[in-house]
Amino acid sequence: MATTITPLHDRVLIKRIEDTNNQTAGGLYIPDAAKEKPQEGEVIAAGAGKYKEDGSRQTLDVKTGDRVLFGKYSGSEIKLDGEEFIIMREDEILGIISRAGAAA
Repeated sequence: MATTITPLHDRVLIKRIEDTNNQTAGGLYIPDAAKEKPQEGEVIAAGAGKYKEDGSRQTLDVKTGDRVLFGKYSGSEIKLDGEEFIIMREDEILGIISRAGAAA
């Protein structure tokens, strides 16, 4: 049974993008225990936005599928169906990553 989650208000659900390169430029292999957690991820789900004082919603700048950069200690780590995710407020996201020549 697959679990679906929809973040509330201005929160987003992010899955970390793991670096598959286990070798340094000098040829040394880095064990998984010594690696730092990546600070790059993909937005899996986003909330509808925060309510403004006039009662309308302020839409989020990020959307599902965006690659984002976030702080090392941002958000709360959660586990759903054996997969690890991070749920955080949109204002904890540092930026949206777009690489030239990357396939959409």
